[in-house]
Amino acid sequence: MLKQRIITAIVLLAILLPALFYPSYVPFACVMLVLIGAAAWEWGRLNDYGPRMSLFLGAEMVLLCALSWWLGLLQGSLLGVWIVASAAWVLGGAALLRVAVPGWPRVPRGLRLVGGLLALWVAWLAAVQARMVGINFLLSILVLVWVADVFAYFTGRAFGLKFTRNKLAPTISPGKSWEGVWGGMAGVVVLALAWAWSDSAAQAGVASLYTRLAERGWWLLLIGAVFMAAMSVVGDLVESLIKRSAGAKDSSALLPGHGGVLDRIDALLPTLPIAMMLAFL
Repeated sequence: MLKQRIITAIVLLAILLPALFYPSYVPFACVMLVLIGAAAWEWGRLNDYGPRMSLFLGAEMVLLCALSWWLGLLQGSLLGVWIVASAAWVLGGAALLRVAVPGWPRVPRGLRLVGGLLALWVAWLAAVQARMVGINFLLSILVLVWVADVFAYFTGRAFGLKFTRNKLAPTISPGKSWEGVWGGMAGVVVLALAWAWSDSAAQAGVASLYTRLAERGWWLLLIGAVFMAAMSVVGDLVESLIKRSAGAKDSSALLPGHGGVLDRIDALLPTLPIAMMLAFL
């Protein structure tokens, strides 16, 4: 299993890094197009659609993103999309976590399908437009999610249930603790402050998300960092809730040793549009 994880990680990095650092955003947009299409296929399977319908949903997602690209949506202001998507994630995420696993099947099947596909489409738009802003800007969003996850894991392992009596969401993800969430938030705050300082010291040509927030006030930087760390947890928990309802351990086996694409991008689905909203509001 460890060997599989390492090989898969190497292959993914070999594809993603050249696309990310290429002078044009086009290779990155194409790689993201494939990943989002695969995630839409997984979404169909998790919602009990058959193989053909799931493949159709994957192809439909690729066509929707490609059409958006062709129509020039990436070159325009999408602030309204970011605001609506952010509000939907905050309100919808809270509602889903409140009803937990038993509540997911009660959501109309059509609403589940459309909601998931829209979330994937918006994530693709946000990721590609963030890359168009600049590599430093996009990386500052991606690294936030990774830091929140790593700090939450190690803080949870070290201090889980030492300061609180209840786990975060025992029926959804029994391994997560409130201490882990706080640790993830603390890690993201340190990251945000360090990145904003580094931008200033290096006189970065493209401002990171943190510099953009700090320019409007350090209070906004701190609140924004904590808020996005919290929403990355919401994205992770929502996907765990859906997998438990579907009786699936992973969203698929597309990435040997790592599960599926949705397993890798679940925390990014809410944080990408929220980051774009905070940066350009």
